[in-house]
Amino acid sequence: MEASPETSSKRQELTAFLLLTVALFPILAVSIVVSYGFAVWIWQMLNGPPGS
Repeated sequence: MEASPETSSKRQELTAFLLLTVALFPILAVSIVVSYGFAVWIWQMLNGPPGS
């Protein structure tokens, strides 16, 4: 017995939602924070810490 198109679509939608919320968004958030921290670190190596 085949799954109806509606059931298949709902399953794909749930899979996409879980992929986005469990994998993509946390990886994206961490990479943004890490890249900002790296940019500040490089900036401070070139220009010195704040208040110097």
